[in-house]
Amino acid sequence: MKQNQSMVTEQRNKESEKLDTFSVREIIEIMNKEDKTVAYSVERSLPQIEAATERIVEVMRNGGKLYYIGAGTSGRLGILDASECPPTFGVDPGLVNGIIAGGEKAIKTAIENAEDSEEGGNKDVEAVVTEKDAVVGIASSGRTPYVLGAIQKANQLGALTVGVSCNPGARLSEIVQYPIEVMVGPEVVTGSTRLKAGTAQKMVLNMISTTVMIKLGKVYGNLMVNVQATNEKLRDRVVRIIQEVTGVSQETAREYSDKAKGDARAAILMITFQISIEEATETLKQTNDHFPEAMKRLSTKYAGSDPKAK
Repeated sequence: MKQNQSMVTEQRNKESEKLDTFSVREIIEIMNKEDKTVAYSVERSLPQIEAATERIVEVMRNGGKLYYIGAGTSGRLGILDASECPPTFGVDPGLVNGIIAGGEKAIKTAIENAEDSEEGGNKDVEAVVTEKDAVVGIASSGRTPYVLGAIQKANQLGALTVGVSCNPGARLSEIVQYPIEVMVGPEVVTGSTRLKAGTAQKMVLNMISTTVMIKLGKVYGNLMVNVQATNEKLRDRVVRIIQEVTGVSQETAREYSDKAKGDARAAILMITFQISIEEATETLKQTNDHFPEAMKRLSTKYAGSDPKAK
């Protein structure tokens, strides 16, 4: 009990001690007030996030994969962030992965004692992680046995290890190479770390994955040029992206989008440099799908200019 009381995430929030007597407006006001502090808490951790992200970029440039691992809310947040990478950035579903204590069933249902098993985390990591990969352990408390076991095994395998927690001096921080501690303070509902801690974790994971994808060339300017046109909304977005970059009409953008089978990158290259789909595709392949690099290479080849500079 003393150990729990010493953790900030388990302490009582003095502002909400009479929460059950509050009106609906008072409850949502105090939640909103507390949520406003989360971004500032994350801001104080930016140096740690920067150091970890730079190393993750290196790992993935060298062919490694990214694994998020956690239990409960933390595990679900990792799965959420990982699952959004393929449609947003057009990457292989296996490049960014989420692992949760208790397996897929635990995404919807709490699995009793799953988070208490160091051996479970150990085995789950051993089954998929190699020395080329990066493993991000996520645990608000910083002491979840499943996550600690996973990180210990990742260290043994020689993988890059990062920890995301919300308590100072967390055990997780002691065993990872790159600790990230976001001090959000006591929750409105005591110990309910799906609230501020969960919000902070999501913000950190968003920063990590988005920055990595940008550095891997999956974004051009601030446009999602790698977005997968899997529905009508996204097909329209691809057309707008092509228009934004090249300045052509909607009709022309749609025509080239169809020729490129919904690949905004290929369509942009075809329009900008008046090349075939084959040359556009081959250039992307040669640059390891790094779109800004493909633009530079073709600009040099054809003595053209980056359309963004016009």
